[in-house]
Amino acid sequence: MSQYSSDQFVIDMESSGKHFSDSSLQWGTYEFGSDMPPKGANKKGGRHRKGRKNMASLNGGGGEDEVSLMAAADLELEEDFQVQHEPKRKKSQAIPAARHKFEPEENAFSIAVQVFIPFLVAGLGMVGAGLVLDIVQHWEVFRVVSEVFILVPALLGLKGNLEMTLASRLSTQANLGYMDTPKQQWSLIVGNLSLIQCQAIVVGFLASMAAMIMGWIPEGKFDIDHGLLLCASSLVTASLASFVLGIVMIAVIIASRKFNINPDNVATPIAASMGDLITLTLLAWISSLLFEAIETQPWLAPLIIGFCLLLTPIWAWLCRQNKHTKEVLSSGWTPVVLAMLISSVGGVILDLTVALYKGIAVFQPVINGVGGNLVAVQASRISTSLHRDSKIGTLPSYASNICLSPLAVFGAKGGHARTARILLAMVIPGHLIFSYTISYLQAGHTSLTPIFVVVYLLAALIQVSLLLYMSHVMVHWMWTKRIDPDNSAIPYLTAFGDLLGTGLLAIAFQFLYVIGDRDSDVGD
Repeated sequence: MSQYSSDQFVIDMESSGKHFSDSSLQWGTYEFGSDMPPKGANKKGGRHRKGRKNMASLNGGGGEDEVSLMAAADLELEEDFQVQHEPKRKKSQAIPAARHKFEPEENAFSIAVQVFIPFLVAGLGMVGAGLVLDIVQHWEVFRVVSEVFILVPALLGLKGNLEMTLASRLSTQANLGYMDTPKQQWSLIVGNLSLIQCQAIVVGFLASMAAMIMGWIPEGKFDIDHGLLLCASSLVTASLASFVLGIVMIAVIIASRKFNINPDNVATPIAASMGDLITLTLLAWISSLLFEAIETQPWLAPLIIGFCLLLTPIWAWLCRQNKHTKEVLSSGWTPVVLAMLISSVGGVILDLTVALYKGIAVFQPVINGVGGNLVAVQASRISTSLHRDSKIGTLPSYASNICLSPLAVFGAKGGHARTARILLAMVIPGHLIFSYTISYLQAGHTSLTPIFVVVYLLAALIQVSLLLYMSHVMVHWMWTKRIDPDNSAIPYLTAFGDLLGTGLLAIAFQFLYVIGDRDSDVGD
């Protein structure tokens, strides 16, 4: 066996992905682009040192000169490895254990189980949100101030804009080993909760402005009391929902690391499971209370708006003091705001179609939630692999092309294509479970005829297929432009999921009406 110098070894480590295993000099390989981190060196280069000693003995050495030479090369190897593969850290800081311990590559069954169970839980939360929307669409505030419907996709989209982005960001940090100590955890928790509060208030305010513009300007009317109601309802809903869901996300990611579960697989589905139900319930309840207070307590809505806006600079100051969120505070606004505007267009479609087809209300949170849930898992996994395998701005060797054909994105062997196929395979069984749960509860205004089920599932498959392809192109494109996809990709993807889901659902209901599939009003 030929001897390696330290420089040659480091080059081989980077170029070919090879590493020493625990059994002396047996080589193993790590396939770049796989979903798990490489099996690598132990702390303080223990495995490399063991390999050096065995290499010396196998080469017939054993003399003092050769041992000294190997020891010197070992020191150089250790220094080179740490310099090239670890961020700068204080001498007292330990190298994160998660980067070095053995973690087997995930197989298809492991991915499916870890994703599908939270996906089902999330789907039941979406079904609950659909049932809530089906009920509250008949409330007086939704009938008189119909622009509240425009707020629904924008505020439900906060789980994609803020909570799922938070989950993706923290999942990446956890997978890289930067959430393993209480000090690291508290720093990330305080900074990220302050960040999402600041973003939630701003997005909630802008969403209410968009609802007023899209709802009232075309009609040439404006009601100041209804405008204040929209603004106050949006601000309180966004702030409270983001705080609760942020706490849940942090707890889920810490627990995932403790039980050796990949947080990329479970964090975003759980965010979706609670996000829609909590947000929609808060919006309906708060807007109803403020609607009743218009006559008796007209000062309440302006007071709420002023209080929320005064808190915004405080949250922003806390973000700027935290090293983990300082950069996101200055650069993370464009995707959040644009995603809110895209979701608001979906809200306009919902506002127009819910008056024609009452049955669309119960299915809208479900189809939007499933699409956003699955694409967020894929985007989070791709982002984690890019952070692990290359520097931002440079694609790894296995992802040299950004715009691949759909056949390559879904049909390639292994890697992210395999994950895309697994996620796409969950669409039909998931929607069947959720749809028949709605039917069993006798909710909604549409019975599940065979033609309805076929058309609805076709719309869902088209939506998720487009989103998964978009996620592959968008995440890799952002990476080449030195944009962190953890902060930017998921807001766009979930917003397009809302727009595609609502639009395709409206087309499906229109198609069913045209061909004569006009069902009885179940549960009306």
